[in-house]
Amino acid sequence: MEAANRLISAALKAADNNTVINVFLIGAFVALGARSSYQQRQLDALEAEKASLVSSNKSMKKSMWDWKQQLFAEASAGSSSIPLARLQAIYGYSPAPQPTGNARVFFMMSIVVGNRIALPLQREEFNL
Repeated sequence: MEAANRLISAALKAADNNTVINVFLIGAFVALGARSSYQQRQLDALEAEKASLVSSNKSMKKSMWDWKQQLFAEASAGSSSIPLARLQAIYGYSPAPQPTGNARVFFMMSIVVGNRIALPLQREEFNL
């Protein structure tokens, strides 16, 4: 018990002593400065990595664009196994061919309760 009282009285004296407070504050400032320096080095490394990735992405986009242009050129020349119309549909340059015939599509909206489907709410029919 006496040791605890001595410890408490020493802590109270240290709390009243400006030198102890100043040493603690300087230590905290040094620790925060070291952490800030470490984070700045990490930030610089991440920015360099970002610049490298952006450059790599730009070169990959250019390569993909060149490959696509070469593919279109081969298809338009007739030396490709894929027709030009199919390539244009794949890349979204022309609409995909619509199905022929009298196709009907039914949409039915229902309420799902638990694992069961309740009564249908609405039925719509579309002709294609």
